[in-house]
This record gives sequence, C-alpha cells and structure tokens, in this order.
Amino acid sequence: MERLRRTMMFVPGANAAMLRDAPLYGADSIMFDLEDAVSLKEKDSARALVHFALKTFDYSSVETVVRINGLDTVGAQDVEAMVLAGVNVVRLPKTETAQDIVDVDAVITQVEKDNAIPVGTTKMMAAIESAEGVLNAREIAVASDRLIGIALGAEDYATNMKTVRYPDGQELLFARSMIIHAARAAGIAAIDTVYSDVDNTEGFENEVRRIKQLGFDGKSVINPRQIPLVNAIYAPTEKEIQNAKEVIWAIRDAEAKGSGVISLNGKMIDKPIVERAERVIALAKAAKLITEEDI
Repeated sequence: MERLRRTMMFVPGANAAMLRDAPLYGADSIMFDLEDAVSLKEKDSARALVHFALKTFDYSSVETVVRINGLDTVGAQDVEAMVLAGVNVVRLPKTETAQDIVDVDAVITQVEKDNAIPVGTTKMMAAIESAEGVLNAREIAVASDRLIGIALGAEDYATNMKTVRYPDGQELLFARSMIIHAARAAGIAAIDTVYSDVDNTEGFENEVRRIKQLGFDGKSVINPRQIPLVNAIYAPTEKEIQNAKEVIWAIRDAEAKGSGVISLNGKMIDKPIVERAERVIALAKAAKLITEEDI
C-alpha cells in the first residue's frame, strides 16, 4: 500500500523549536522549508539546523521532506546537506519544466555516488507554481523515477495568472485538474496548496472537501490546528469501511480456495474496486477507526 499523504505540514527551517516538535503534530509528512520561509541572511544557518535536526531527532513516524532553494542560488548546497542527513524527499520549488527535475536529479545522484549511498535512495517532489509549470505538468510528473509527487503552489500561481485567491477556488480549477491528471497518469501523489487563513475554519474545510472530491491525496498545511480537520474529512464513513472490509474478506476467501475469481454478493470484484477498498482500509487505520484485528 502506498504511503498516505493526507497532510504535509510546512515547518520553517530556521525555527529550532518547530523542527524539534514536528513529529508531535500528527502530520503524515513534514516539509522543512529552506526557501520562502528563510531570509537570505539565514540560508546557511537554516540549512545546518535542518541537517542537524534530521540527524538527531526521531522522525520515523513521519515522512521528511525539505523544500530546497533553486539551483540558481544555493540549491546544490541544500541538496548535499539534506541527502547526507538522510531526508526522505527533496522538494523543488517553482518547477516549470521536466529539465528542472532532471537537473536536481543529477545533483542528488552525484551526492549519493560520492558518499556510497545507494542511487535512488532520496526521492523527489515538485511544486508547480506558474502557468508554464501547469502546462508542463505531465512531462514534469514523469521526468524522474525519484519523483513521488507533485504539488500546487497557489499563491505564486495566482499572481502569475494575474488574479487572486477566491473563496470558491475557481481560479485554481484548471491547475488542480492538470496536476491531478498528471499525477494519476504517472502513478504518483498529488498534494494541494496551503490555505493561509488559519482562522477561517469553514473556508478551510470547504476547500479540503473540494480537493478530496477532485482526487488529491492530501493538502499542505501551515498550522497544526489544520491537521485534524484534514484527517477528519479524509476519514472514510462507516459504510465505506464495511464495504471495504467485505471486499478484503472476499479476496482472502478466494485465495484460500485457490480461486482466481473474486466475487461479492454475486458480483465480480475487479482491480479498481480492490484498490479503492485498500485505500479505504488504510485511511480508516490512519484515522484510528479500525485496527488490523478488525479485518
């Protein structure tokens, strides 16, 4: 089963206390930010701080992601420090073409080779934040075997499109649709953008429901208070859980009988139904609605 990424929480790379406490927040993924959240004069110290945190603190309960700076600035230094620290995923900001992915992939590969780290250990994620990036989403999504997901960065995208964020999210519909289709075609994750008004709970919940309906794996968040709200919306209903259990039981029954045909209530169960059931079970477990013993 693929890793759940319902929530990816941004943590400023220069904030030592948040780096230390990050595993306690309950997010599926933690994204340490060395780019926009760090001033120019703090780039070196933030890089060292995140490197130290990754080497020192126990992040085993969450996926660790670091948003690096562009290769045209100090991105190569960021990549080397994070790969050596053992980060799970390097996230590229402002990805516009497949070549952006290829270039960073090459830097990661060199660092891995130079330090006897198995090539391919460090994964990648791309943030798409412009019209060009959106139109190139398909090519970006398949540019590297390291890529585990693509994400929308809405603030820069809206500015690039000469508009602003609206409550109904219509200004992002095309970008979201392109990104989710590119991700699904490539077999990788799709993560939605942040919702910056942390005090607007209703607006946030409406947006999470909207992106869940579109098919996104999860949402980027900027405050720990947003995490349980996302998790609650992504949690399956009792009916969905029961249906998923019955599918899993039918699969086990067919395997026990040595049958290649799986049926439930007189109907054939095909691959999409199995995949949907497995995701429902994974979401239910993550939400602590069921345990392994329940299935």
